[in-house]
Amino acid sequence: MSSLTEKIIKAHLEEGETIIGQEIAIKIDQTLTQDATGTMAYLEFEAMGLPRVAAETAVSYVDHNTLQTDFRNQDDHLYLQSVAEKFGVHFSRAGNGICHQVHLERFAAPGKTVLGSDSHTPTAGGVGAIAIGAGGLDVAIAMGGGPFYFEMPKVVGVKLTGKLPDWSSAKDVILELLRKLTVKGGVGKVFEYFGPGVDTLSVPERATITNMGAELGATTSIFPSDQVTLKYLKMQSREHSWKEMCGDGTDSDYSEIIELDLSKTEPLLAKPHSPDAVVSAKELKGTKVNQVIVGSCTNSSYKDLMTVAAVMKGRKVHPNVSFAVVPGSKQVYEQIARNGALADLISAGARILESACGPCIGMGQAPSSGGVSIRSFNRNFQGRCGTPDASVYLASPEVCAACAIRGEIVDPRELGAAPKIDWPAGISIDDSMIIAPKQNPGEVQIIRGPNIKPLPDMKPLENSFKKEVLLKLGDNVTTDHIMPAGAKVLPLRSNIPAISEFVFSAVDPKFVARAKEKQGGIVIGGDNYGQGSSREHAAIAPLYLGVKAVIVKKFARIHKANLLNFGILPLTFADPADYDKVEQGDVLELDGIVDAVKNGGTIRVKNITKNYEFLTKSDATKRNAEMLLAGGLINLTKERAKP
Repeated sequence: MSSLTEKIIKAHLEEGETIIGQEIAIKIDQTLTQDATGTMAYLEFEAMGLPRVAAETAVSYVDHNTLQTDFRNQDDHLYLQSVAEKFGVHFSRAGNGICHQVHLERFAAPGKTVLGSDSHTPTAGGVGAIAIGAGGLDVAIAMGGGPFYFEMPKVVGVKLTGKLPDWSSAKDVILELLRKLTVKGGVGKVFEYFGPGVDTLSVPERATITNMGAELGATTSIFPSDQVTLKYLKMQSREHSWKEMCGDGTDSDYSEIIELDLSKTEPLLAKPHSPDAVVSAKELKGTKVNQVIVGSCTNSSYKDLMTVAAVMKGRKVHPNVSFAVVPGSKQVYEQIARNGALADLISAGARILESACGPCIGMGQAPSSGGVSIRSFNRNFQGRCGTPDASVYLASPEVCAACAIRGEIVDPRELGAAPKIDWPAGISIDDSMIIAPKQNPGEVQIIRGPNIKPLPDMKPLENSFKKEVLLKLGDNVTTDHIMPAGAKVLPLRSNIPAISEFVFSAVDPKFVARAKEKQGGIVIGGDNYGQGSSREHAAIAPLYLGVKAVIVKKFARIHKANLLNFGILPLTFADPADYDKVEQGDVLELDGIVDAVKNGGTIRVKNITKNYEFLTKSDATKRNAEMLLAGGLINLTKERAKP
């Protein structure tokens, strides 16, 4: 008997055994990139010297850096389009939509494996795909035909029963799981949904849940492929991609079972500044609201926007609220324009933004000083919105619409009868903004603007070094803390020397100057270090500044993989109590590194400043060790390619 997760992994297995905790490698069918991470991924692909993408389907999306205040973002887009045409990649132009929404609509399919350079790639699990977020370098390897390596996760069965009541939504389902499990509750796990309640959820609702599985720290999340999936793919004129796929349906298929009765869910919000700070909407009733935004890859589907339009019809946005709506794709935007829902939103006073990530990654629509913003997004880390002292709450589109009308947090059940949304019999399919690769790649000239810089040099691992602790951090440090997003920083994603000036800028503005003065050093962190985005810049930029090792209690999966990929030594405290003894400014000496990494053993660290020693662990696999010794995955790939 097997779970759906195990069935798909076994069908794609290239190395290892599906034993929990063991490293495995799987074949990747589809890859996706977005422009904030894609420029680096394609520079890495070029560095490998491969003539053409080998993956079954590769798609490059432009959805993050669409704010063109100068030449840099547009230069990157021209690079991405030309490199896609040359190497066999489909190119989704700016304005076509958010990568996860468009990929769900036009490419994702049951039983496929998808690797994306964005942490919310698991959205495609809504149609029964194993979709995993990773660093751009891992995606570049997969584009070249190489397998993706990761530890075989536990498969957690989430048994759904009942049916969502009026005014409750799929967003409330995943918020409830976050309330129960926290942002660390999914580390090393896949969440597989099953049970009679699954049949009551549409594919976009399922995708909302799999999307925010990333906030649990999960490797991925997945729903079965059933008649609901077929209905969705028929609507997309892609029924040829459908096949029925599910687990064997027994509790023994899973490492653990979580039961969730959909009929008992209620409207929820996640309070600042973490997706797991979840409470019911009625508990926060009366909190004044300055801004409301509906959108993001989590909640910008046709159903989401039709729901909001139905709630807003005949009503007006509160005079003290700025209300914005972000259609997730051109397809959704066009559909609500044709059926009149867009007019209802505009009439109510909504500001309609382009189909892109926009405010979710701090690209515009920053709240007022000390403002309260209610967003149907997936992350509310402090400062991510662009206003350091703002309070961002995460909520469903239904809760967002109610707050926009009342000007305060309100339980939407107070608005009366809930809207009923009917799916259209058919939708307009127009893929003209997805440009196919050229059949004659030799004629394509790659366009490189002045903001595109080469990758930094990566050097083989040293056997010993003595360096200062540049920074000590606590638990749940996010990649936004390490490498901020936003309109000021995102245009520098293809320019490592420039973007490195912002490393840890939201935490310690003096970090960069200190790293340069000390010629690099060590970073200390707590539990769940590196949660959040897949951005590998959170590894590459510290590498550029000379960070040699990161010692923490525990790493988040993607960030640890990115550190390994770029030759930064990731270590954990053998005794977590030693974390409390180390302070910023301490000089640490590490010796015998090479043997310890080769053997997956311990490294003795001497605190020169305080004159004591402690042990750290390197749990590097054989492959990880080879990467570190070579100075990162690119160097290792080049070495293996030598005749």
